Amino acid sequence: MPKAEPYGPIDRLAERAETLAGAWAARARTSTTVGRERALLRLFGVGGLDAAGRPLAWSVVDRYLAGGRRRLGGGVVMPFAMALVEYDLSPQRLALDVASGAVDLGMEGELLRQADRRAVAEEEARRLADAAIERIDANRTARRELLGVLGDPARPWIGASIPDPEIEEAIKASRRALDAGADVVQVEVPIGRELTERLRDAGMDAPVWRGSAQDLRSEGLDHAPTGSQRALTVLRGQLDEIAAQRRNYVRLAAVPPALGAPESAVVAAFERVDVADSDPMIEIIAGRVAPDRALADHAFAHALLARAGVVVSLSAGPLVVAPDLARGVPSDPATRAGRALAIQALAVAIARGNGVPDELLLVGAVPGWLVDESQPAARAAAEVAIRRELYPTLGLSFEEPPQSRTSGGAWAAIVAAVAPAVGASMILRRPGDDAGHAISTSRMAATVGRELAASIDPPALHGPALDHARATVAAATTTLERLADDGWRAVLGDALQGPERVRLGEDSVAERTESFDPFSSAIATLGLV
Repeated sequence: MPKAEPYGPIDRLAERAETLAGAWAARARTSTTVGRERALLRLFGVGGLDAAGRPLAWSVVDRYLAGGRRRLGGGVVMPFAMALVEYDLSPQRLALDVASGAVDLGMEGELLRQADRRAVAEEEARRLADAAIERIDANRTARRELLGVLGDPARPWIGASIPDPEIEEAIKASRRALDAGADVVQVEVPIGRELTERLRDAGMDAPVWRGSAQDLRSEGLDHAPTGSQRALTVLRGQLDEIAAQRRNYVRLAAVPPALGAPESAVVAAFERVDVADSDPMIEIIAGRVAPDRALADHAFAHALLARAGVVVSLSAGPLVVAPDLARGVPSDPATRAGRALAIQALAVAIARGNGVPDELLLVGAVPGWLVDESQPAARAAAEVAIRRELYPTLGLSFEEPPQSRTSGGAWAAIVAAVAPAVGASMILRRPGDDAGHAISTSRMAATVGRELAASIDPPALHGPALDHARATVAAATTTLERLADDGWRAVLGDALQGPERVRLGEDSVAERTESFDPFSSAIATLGLV
């Protein structure tokens, strides 16, 4: 007999998402981007800034591609490896020479036409790739060993999102959260140079981190933005020290900016970040990134994060209003929730197709904007029930929205009521100065939920919650059908004017023409997690 589907055609929703995502992801995996090329250089050991204060990997790729955008398909790895052999330099020293113009990688690329020179370059690239993977695997092993020694906190992990842009203040905020019993500390990675320039070129504001007038230092650490690799190294060490004192492992989570997924994945792998946002659909819908660019960036990031054993966090889905703006008529909450669910289903299918196993996937349970709607508790209960049915093997996360017309107390109360005792993996608060209360109340709610789950059967949806669930699943299925028929216009719209029509990174993605990839087999995830 066919399985009963009390909320509507959930199986059909999943199948449509897998079919659509499969076609997109397959193309993405055969593409490269400027972000991916920068990430490959960082895997080789290129880091820091050039003489002009620009990110060094960015400078190398930018200078190489100045010789013609057709070079992007061939990538920078092989010319760079050829130059390493020719000049007998370290990757960092060579990168500085390329950035300054002392070395022209275009000339090294010509040497690759010679079979014997190409063979030497391939050997050098493999050597560097093996060293990078060895470092990544060591971090994965270290995480497992620390979890074995210190112990893993019971789920859901209770965490705090740290908004402080500077490492000194972030460390202080992290300590407050950890003193209150937090299991996770989440930080945001600063906006990258590419995104900054593209936003400015499009006439949009580009938020840039700037240090404060007072240069605070701790144990020799230069003033640095919280999410930078330098800062994450220090923060990781701080968290490990506190974990050892508490006898419980503490997780570090990172949120990369748009166009930054590949490089952020490298940093996550090198610095033992435990949870990383890597959602191409959010970049496309909310970040105005060109679809091909976002999908290719995250195809690389997903494979690397899976190899590193990093949990990949996916949003509960964006607020999609372009179809409403095109019609001039606002949609009801269930329709908007259905669009978010469809986008999330695509993100899950893409991540799975890119090699992320279910045990490393974490999905948002309730869209943040839903708590501002009528009957938010009933709608939130429906959202959780749908995802438990749609993703029975995935963990659910509840992330407090950064801005809400309702109080944080209302959001916390709703989560306490609807978070399942089994299946909820993470609750992230934005506690500000009230870390103790925010984290302790969330932990208490989770404890009460586990206790009740052992004594009471889970309730079935009815009334407004069931109505919302059914309408949401129907809207999600319709959204996927329109995406298949109309393409991205179905969710992005075509009536918007001005800067909103700019799709960032349209010219920075290309089909790969270089057949040799030293990381292709190295970052395969089968059997590693």
